[in-house]
Amino acid sequence: MMYTITKSSSGITLIPMESSLLARRRVFLEGDITQETACMFIKTLMYLTEENADKPIHLFINTTGGDINAGLLIYDAIQSCNVPIRMYCAGRAYSMGAVLFCSGRHGRYMFPNSELMLHEPLLGNRVGGSSSSIKSISDSLLETKKKINRLLARHTGRTEEEIEAATGYDHYFSPEESIAFGLCDGTIGLNFVMED
Repeated sequence: MMYTITKSSSGITLIPMESSLLARRRVFLEGDITQETACMFIKTLMYLTEENADKPIHLFINTTGGDINAGLLIYDAIQSCNVPIRMYCAGRAYSMGAVLFCSGRHGRYMFPNSELMLHEPLLGNRVGGSSSSIKSISDSLLETKKKINRLLARHTGRTEEEIEAATGYDHYFSPEESIAFGLCDGTIGLNFVMED
């Protein structure tokens, strides 16, 4: 764990860097998106909202994606939050990470060498069981695909058909391609984020 040093009349205090960044409303969504990640994100959002309902939250995303249901829980929290949430792709936002990134309503920015990736929803585990249960899993996956495509269409201004074509394979987007496709609003550097 990394620490920052704070000096006061009482002496020197070591504060975990995560706490120091959280105090400045910097939140990080990194690693696999799981139910645990989603619950921690919601707790963080609730805390920051209660602390100050007007000051923006800066969300840095660096993930290869993960659990769809956990991602949709994070999506719902972001969309229903009254506090402005600014999105930053710091490295990569793949799969559900890209969906979350592009859903930002108060600015979606990528670092110059960052990358987004969209694709169809994938099965996380091996499929087994009866033909009826496999059909049920398949139907559910197709319904999830339609839901994700509708969300992407809403946040990019693209048609569902365009989204369908773009997500039919692992489609990687540079910052310039992301801006052109409607996934991103612009590129930024660290100084831009530090100023706010």
